[in-house]
Amino acid sequence: MINVAILGSTGSIGTQTLQVLQHLPGYRIYGLSAYSDIQSLSTQIKKFQPQMVVVNDYDAAQQLRGRFNIRTAHGETGLVELASDPEVDLVVMAVVGFAALAPTLKALEAGKKVALASKEALVVGGHLLSPYRSQIMPIDSEHCAICQILEGKNPEAVDSIILTASGGPFFSQPQDLSTVTAEQALQHPTWNMGGKISIDSATLMNKGLEVIEAHWLYSLSYDQIEVVIHPQSVVHSLVRFIDGSILAQLADADMRLPIQYALTYPKLEPSLVAKLDLTSLAELTFIKYDPSRFPCLELAVKAGRAGGTMPAALNAANEVAVTSFLEGKIVFPEIAELVKAVISDHRLVFEPDLQQLIAADADARAKAYDLVMQRGRKG
Repeated sequence: MINVAILGSTGSIGTQTLQVLQHLPGYRIYGLSAYSDIQSLSTQIKKFQPQMVVVNDYDAAQQLRGRFNIRTAHGETGLVELASDPEVDLVVMAVVGFAALAPTLKALEAGKKVALASKEALVVGGHLLSPYRSQIMPIDSEHCAICQILEGKNPEAVDSIILTASGGPFFSQPQDLSTVTAEQALQHPTWNMGGKISIDSATLMNKGLEVIEAHWLYSLSYDQIEVVIHPQSVVHSLVRFIDGSILAQLADADMRLPIQYALTYPKLEPSLVAKLDLTSLAELTFIKYDPSRFPCLELAVKAGRAGGTMPAALNAANEVAVTSFLEGKIVFPEIAELVKAVISDHRLVFEPDLQQLIAADADARAKAYDLVMQRGRKG
């Protein structure tokens, strides 16, 4: 029996992971965590009867302990405790943002297999996590595709990888993006995702973060990582080899496939995902993206090339910018403007340890919040 801890169990990835695990034999839900959705977490506790749960708030943790007679913990300390618990075999890391870094690192140091949906952990701390690459399986449609294509291949035969992007809800709209609403930006044309990643997909920051992930996951230079717009979201990514051939992975747009691949690797199991009907595909198109329309992708690649604490500053500024946009404090194009301003002012530290990354994150957040307040006063 494989004991699984799902950190971020009430979010989109967490709930779909629970769906997948229900049809897979040999897995037990050992631990669950949620930030503040106590109602959904309570429903999950009743259904899956975990040994431990973690929430952000101390009082909520105490209430859950009294209500369910279950082991509880709270905050980052609690996430680290669950992720590194000796009884846990597999950690599904679906915590949003920078908060995923510390528990991911501690889980890897404890020898756990980590199914990593929180791309920010690799983006910010790739140099800390990459020594444990063999323990990491990404929960991501693009990186699941790359992993499948590279299975058994000689790394020296790889020329480059091509990450596909749907283009988000605004790719084909010539409208002034300063007028778009949060509701419009959340309407992803293909995937059903959480709020933060949906906005990142609309700005293409999500693809920029995936480029940085790819650098660490496959030990590739940034010159070997390409991005193309593929609106149909059928080809989930491609690999170009040195002989000129290209291999692609195609599948229905369903996150349960990369989730299951990460959970069961290296074994494949029948899944809940519908089989792709090739005859139903009218066309498959691949389009160059416009950097002037999607500056966040370029900012992410620039931060990745700089290395050190720069990706941490980028990520922190983006998290603040996305939250501020969703709260109506800034308009859509100001997400990129705010991120650019913060990383342009960032004092780079090379080869940072965890504490230096935490400090860089805090500093960038403070600068980003200050910029949001300044824009609010001007408005």
